Amino acid sequence: MMQLEFHQLDRRYEFLRVRNPQRQQQLLVSLAATGQQTPIIVVAVADQPNRYLVIDGYQRIAALEQLGRDTVEAVVWPLSEAEALVLDRSLRWSKRDSALEEGWLLAELEQRFNYSVEELARRFDRSVRWVADRLALVELLPESVQQQVRRGAISAHVAMKFLVPVARSRPEDCQRLAEAFAAHHSTSREAGQLYAAWRDASASVRERVLEDPELFLKVQRQHSPDPSAPLITQLLRDLEMVVAIIRRENRRLVGATVALDPLECAQIHGRI
Repeated sequence: MMQLEFHQLDRRYEFLRVRNPQRQQQLLVSLAATGQQTPIIVVAVADQPNRYLVIDGYQRIAALEQLGRDTVEAVVWPLSEAEALVLDRSLRWSKRDSALEEGWLLAELEQRFNYSVEELARRFDRSVRWVADRLALVELLPESVQQQVRRGAISAHVAMKFLVPVARSRPEDCQRLAEAFAAHHSTSREAGQLYAAWRDASASVRERVLEDPELFLKVQRQHSPDPSAPLITQLLRDLEMVVAIIRRENRRLVGATVALDPLECAQIHGRI
């Protein structure tokens, strides 16, 4: 264990992690109350004395900086950069990362360290298909959308469930939908409503949804039943609607039978 100053830290892999504002706030409160309990993990940077590459602990560093601290407790792993990244990910299997975060790490190892898909599968004890699927995911989602996920403006779950299907067919629409999710702080339910509207609509309706997503959600809220209302209340509303429809159709029927003789009227009423 050692104390490191923030200027000694190389934070190049911060982009591999998704920010979670709520979790970050909880961490901030915890550090303020009890101090740092878990050290960050670093490896020494080759040919740069007193310089250390951060492998794990980016949220702790950010919280300590917010609290005005000058140093952070760290454990130095005697491993290479690539080995440390693989080991850290392997140790965190129980803290399930999203497929997108896994894809970021795999892409970095492939591009920076020239690992083949087969080598990545072996190192992570996964299938070649598992690796290939996650690499394809990173290539599929527009970079601007991935940046919004990294910043925490869009959850990885929402991106995977609703934006990836759009990106497969309409990358531009994917970016616009992502902007709508981020701008309106859409919940998972609201994101699902916008995605379903986009998926099921014609081209012209899709354009209207993308141009004014807030208006669409407002209309949805107005027409959605109140889940807190008692079942009997909702049933009465439905019955009132049925009665209104019957009255309207009855008026139309009366108007349509004015010119008919009594026998024809009786036949029509018999069918009803």
